Amino acid sequence: MKQLTEVTIEAIDLAAWAPTALEVQAVAFGLEPPEVAVRLPLVARHALQPGVIALGAMSGGRLVGFGYGMPNLREHWWSTVIQPYLEAAGHGDWLDGVFAVTELHVLPEFQGRGVGSALIRTLCERSGKDRSILSAIDAETPARRLYRALGYQDLARAVRFPNTVRPYAVMGAQLPLRSPHSQDANSR
Repeated sequence: MKQLTEVTIEAIDLAAWAPTALEVQAVAFGLEPPEVAVRLPLVARHALQPGVIALGAMSGGRLVGFGYGMPNLREHWWSTVIQPYLEAAGHGDWLDGVFAVTELHVLPEFQGRGVGSALIRTLCERSGKDRSILSAIDAETPARRLYRALGYQDLARAVRFPNTVRPYAVMGAQLPLRSPHSQDANSR
């Protein structure tokens, strides 16, 4: 268990916490109630995946952030969507033997305080893998800046997921992740 100022990072039962986690995601990601309702069965399925790791950021008994991921498999829906983009960019090998960070969200009032960094670093540390992969909206956002500071690099850009308007970037990093405050992170 990692302790941050007034926030504790701890393992959570993803299936049990899914409704609350999706409320956090809705606020952090700007989702409407119908979008949240569609995601609940998906998160329930993810909770049953072998190797899934789920963490919550707790403050005063309240979930203020969460993240989860799992070993990537080519047959996962997400992999089937990103595969042609990665292969076109010469990064098809990033689909194998990697830990996929599936979701990572922190309530706005807790952002910029190291909560997201602690969540993703702990997920990756516990994965037992040498590399991590994720997707993020393909724009200059605080999330993308955090991922770059941790060592993630763009593997493919302008990735289009079905039923989404905005393009995504697929990013990958060697593990362990860098400290977001390291000299290397600030010099890039």
